[in-house]
Amino acid sequence: MAKYLLLKHYRGAPAPVNDVPMDRWSPEEISAHVQYMNDFAAQLEKTGEFVDGQALAPEGAWVRYDGEGRPPVTDGPFAETKDVIAGWMVIDVDSYERAVELAGELSAAPGAGGKPIHEWLELRPFLGVHPTVTE
Repeated sequence: MAKYLLLKHYRGAPAPVNDVPMDRWSPEEISAHVQYMNDFAAQLEKTGEFVDGQALAPEGAWVRYDGEGRPPVTDGPFAETKDVIAGWMVIDVDSYERAVELAGELSAAPGAGGKPIHEWLELRPFLGVHPTVTE
């Protein structure tokens, strides 16, 4: 098994096919999107492939160490970046191909008008040794 991180972006990724920002979705469209995400996670829990996931608020700050005895330095309250992560999901799957398959399925979450977003998701393997599957 290999763990992968699926990252959903508020901005910074290539534009999805259904490119209407979530702040312009109706409450019903947002509910349908969240339900799709929850159903997807539940499906993966049944197969043992779901590890964890969470939606994130767009607000945030950069924080860094500033030396012994000094308080941390912050740059914010908002991250000054073109990339903002909307949420993440960790999966534990048998192969890279399975990770790609699941990312493609997650990309079909509904958005504006109830139509699939076809959003780009960032797929990142966890650092470490990946097992070799042999037949």
